[in-house]
Amino acid sequence: MAPGTFPILFITATRIGDAVLASGLIRRLSEEIPGARFTIVAGPAAAPLFAEVPGLARIIPFSKEKDGSHWFGLWRRVRGTRWGLIVDLRGSGVSRFLRARRRAIHRKPATPMHKVLEAARTLRLDDDPPAPFLFTSEAIEARAAELTAGRGPILALAPAANWVGKTWPLERFSQVAMRLLGADGPLHGGRLMVLGGPEDAKMSTQLKDVTARDRLINLAGRVDLLTAFACLKRARLFIGNDSGTMHLAAAAGTPTLGLFGPSDEALYAPWGPDARMVRGPRSYAQIRAADPHFQQAVCHMMDLSVDRVVDSAHDLLTATEPLTAETKHA
Repeated sequence: MAPGTFPILFITATRIGDAVLASGLIRRLSEEIPGARFTIVAGPAAAPLFAEVPGLARIIPFSKEKDGSHWFGLWRRVRGTRWGLIVDLRGSGVSRFLRARRRAIHRKPATPMHKVLEAARTLRLDDDPPAPFLFTSEAIEARAAELTAGRGPILALAPAANWVGKTWPLERFSQVAMRLLGADGPLHGGRLMVLGGPEDAKMSTQLKDVTARDRLINLAGRVDLLTAFACLKRARLFIGNDSGTMHLAAAAGTPTLGLFGPSDEALYAPWGPDARMVRGPRSYAQIRAADPHFQQAVCHMMDLSVDRVVDSAHDLLTATEPLTAETKHA
């Protein structure tokens, strides 16, 4: 490591959503530690989120092995450095067997708390938890501007999730989009952006009839995570299931409406002043009582109505209405 640098080993989550929720810690460390030089360990899906971190030394994609050998493999890759700081959000034992001036190792809280607060607690930042934040580049922002070029507000949808139980029916997403973008909708004249991973590409094509072809921005399976994040910055409203994309939208500062069923909003609600969640009449506890281990291949989102989502979207749009020149000077 070059003289004057401060090497930081940052071990974060496997899943995209969890990695986004803890990402504000990296920004805080970058701002407060001169010469911070990051080695970031993350799951293969989440690792690309950190490609533009200032002072990045390297990213280590980290895949679990059934026999636990992944931890030994990681130790072998990072043992040669004397670390200024190790931040281990996985709470692993490997951090204790590395040379470091300081260690911040995650411990599961006695009382469950939101994952942003839980991550902040690792660095004793409970009183001032860093909001999720991702770094991009000029090239990424320029690409996002190109992809979203056009007139009219953008409604962003992410209709997929990692389990059928928390996936709201696709036809209901279509109905919401048509009502918001239609002639009497608050986003009339707007455009539809669809997001998701490569495995969601087929699902996204089923939304193509919601709007005219020249008003559809189909990004599902077509852009990397940071480009999707930069595109979300340009959306007027995001609606999606509890997923990594939902947390990307909230981190981008986009008014975000998360659709919840078998997810605990106390832990995973989208984070930010313009982020909201909505669920049907059943609480998380009631849904879990019906499916204690969340192993049933059944949708637990059927009691969330289109009307409830549309009403919540209207409320969020009203609450986040951009200031006009007149209201700014009122």
